[in-house]
Amino acid sequence: MLKDKVALVTGASRGIGRSVARALAREGAHVIAVARTVGGLEELDDEIKTAGGSATLVPLDLTDYAGIDRLGGAIYERWKRLDILVANAGILGAISPLGHVEPKTWDDTMAVNVTANWRLIRALDPLLRQAPAGRAIFVTSGAARNLRAYWGPYSVSKAALEALVGTYANEIAKTDVRANLINPGPTRTAMRAKAMPGEDPKSLPHADSLAEAFLRLASAEFTENGQVFDARSARFSALCEA
Repeated sequence: MLKDKVALVTGASRGIGRSVARALAREGAHVIAVARTVGGLEELDDEIKTAGGSATLVPLDLTDYAGIDRLGGAIYERWKRLDILVANAGILGAISPLGHVEPKTWDDTMAVNVTANWRLIRALDPLLRQAPAGRAIFVTSGAARNLRAYWGPYSVSKAALEALVGTYANEIAKTDVRANLINPGPTRTAMRAKAMPGEDPKSLPHADSLAEAFLRLASAEFTENGQVFDARSARFSALCEA
């Protein structure tokens, strides 16, 4: 399905990113796996190679914006294009009244969840345009629209991410690139455990259950643009008029 495609996945060392990276490799894509945790990346690499796939490991903190620029340059030098971007990495921030949120926590949440994704677009858009059917997939949350008390940093950052991707989708509407978002819904991840410490993680779907949704949006046959796909209801909602 994705033979000879080049796919970049952020937050690839665990959770949803790890599951998606394995699925992309299983379908034949060469995976550029980006994460801060070297050990997690090496474990992912072992899994991908054992299954017959291939990967390039990139230990990178996404707040190293110059590092994102260098990554874009390195991808150009080696492949001249990028077929698939899965911008999955994100942080929760603080569950707290807005007035009690530390400025550093607010800034860090925006830096990872919003600014890093803009920097990825800035660095990788030319590469996506070089691909026959570039696909950019970003991970959002119901918190972007379901505004709950105490979830300010995360909700605001995901709402901003949706505005960012909606704007990008409009800008690429007349190209072969498509940009969309996936709302995974409640999933068994470390972030979910941090947000809902009293919840039984075994009651939630494993991240592997999301792989097919990501593969669908990554395919050249999927031509929708500026959409949010709710993985649990399998429904789309438009971000913008593209």
